Amino acid sequence: MADKTLLSGSTTLLVLSLLSEGDKYGYEMIAELDRRSDHTFALKEGTLYPILHALERDGAVRGYQAEAPTGRVRKYYRITGRGLRALEAQKKEWRTFTAAVNAVLSGAAPAMA
Repeated sequence: MADKTLLSGSTTLLVLSLLSEGDKYGYEMIAELDRRSDHTFALKEGTLYPILHALERDGAVRGYQAEAPTGRVRKYYRITGRGLRALEAQKKEWRTFTAAVNAVLSGAAPAMA
């Protein structure tokens, strides 16, 4: 399992990425992150919900109540236009960061932009 400190800087990016594919409720996001990452990103509710609440305050996501197919009322989250712009900016930052880390690990100099 990966060091949790590596995950802390990327959770907002991961959550926005999931929501860019469609509306989801909290547990659905936790399960999807866990599945897609082969259990590397096993977020707890206590980690996810503060991120969602901060994104809501920033206007990047909007929460709403809706009935799930099971008949249970759940709080779903939807990414906004502001959230999509933030996602694109964070993706760009992530690509720059990972390229730099990979260059250091490989002993190569990064390509000049």
